[in-house]
Amino acid sequence: MQNYVFVVDTNKQPLNPISPKKARRLLDKGKAAVFRMYPFTIILKTAVDNPTISPCQIKIDPGSKVTGFALVQNHQVIWGMELEHRGGLIKKKLESRRAVRRGRRNRNTRYRKPRFLNRRRPGGWLAPSLEHRVLTIETWVKRLTKFCPVDEIWIERVKFNTQKIQNPEINGVEYQQGELAGYEVREYLLEKWGRECTYCGKKSVPLQIEHIRPKSKGGSDRVSNLCLACEKCNQRKGNKPIEEFIKKKPNLLQKIKTKAKQPLLDAAAVNTTRNKLVKVLQRIKPVITGTGAQTKYNRTKLGFPKEHWIDAACVGNIETLVLKTSQPLLVTCKGQGGRQKAVLNKHGYPIRHNPLRPIKGWCSGDIAKNLLTGKFGRVNPRSKSNSFNYTVPRKKAISLHVKNLTRVHRKDGYTYGFC
Repeated sequence: MQNYVFVVDTNKQPLNPISPKKARRLLDKGKAAVFRMYPFTIILKTAVDNPTISPCQIKIDPGSKVTGFALVQNHQVIWGMELEHRGGLIKKKLESRRAVRRGRRNRNTRYRKPRFLNRRRPGGWLAPSLEHRVLTIETWVKRLTKFCPVDEIWIERVKFNTQKIQNPEINGVEYQQGELAGYEVREYLLEKWGRECTYCGKKSVPLQIEHIRPKSKGGSDRVSNLCLACEKCNQRKGNKPIEEFIKKKPNLLQKIKTKAKQPLLDAAAVNTTRNKLVKVLQRIKPVITGTGAQTKYNRTKLGFPKEHWIDAACVGNIETLVLKTSQPLLVTCKGQGGRQKAVLNKHGYPIRHNPLRPIKGWCSGDIAKNLLTGKFGRVNPRSKSNSFNYTVPRKKAISLHVKNLTRVHRKDGYTYGFC
């Protein structure tokens, strides 16, 4: 079962979504035309007098990496979507840019006094990787309200108890005492890891503090990400992920992960953005919030599988729900592309200049149909050739002449696919 199709009238006002079968019939008879490919929307060619509108609800299940969307009309789920965020990539790029700038300043300019104290963050400030999640969800809610008659937004407003995640039996005054209560970091790690090297088990040797997940790979300085290692193991591990370093010792790997406790990055991201997300969406439509326990209860009661878009459909107080679709739209956020005029080497100096966009009328990220095979893919144009890079999801990129391509969707910062 496919998603329902959005319909707009001659004045571009949203009408009730219709089934793919009805949409195909309207297109075949020439009564409608394709208005937009993603999400698929058609526009009527003749006006409709006094149409009957049944309002829909947008339901959202916010997540750290993937957010689920569902459109519910009269207790029927008619449309679903899973939106994959790019917060991790944003963080990585900002750290890379900072490293290049710092290196360039220190090597090539006179000493300048630090100026960090005169830069104040406004109230409600979020890190760019977190702000991206809020803005992306807001963008898609606004987009859906253009193509569908929406009257309410239902959102899961979950708050993770990060201390209880790490210690399920925590209670009372223990909330005021962290892992390091009464310890210094090194002394705490010595007791936690038994005063021996975590990787080789050597005792009575000098031990160094080691990051289980390297900082260069997104690891933090939290005590749950620290262990002890002898100098030899520390040097051998370097910045390798722990899964790669001790891949031949699965039992040791499982022991370390269990002892270190699970990371809290995803829970912290959801906790940080939950209030601002509700505040932003309230400016668009009335918002109704639900809890995570309520969502899980509804999904279990109705016997639905665990998926992001189905979790979104189960948000709030519901009695019954019918799935009219089983093929959600998969959306991955790729960004609009950099504004960088030149590509830099590892020292921060330009090595080549990027061509101006668009190239021959095409931009990187445009979605085109391959006239030879009928498949849809992403285009990356070349400035010095009429053959472009053409990528179909889950397949290797190929070179294809521009005459064999026809554009179906201009780049908007996302790539699209289906289950």
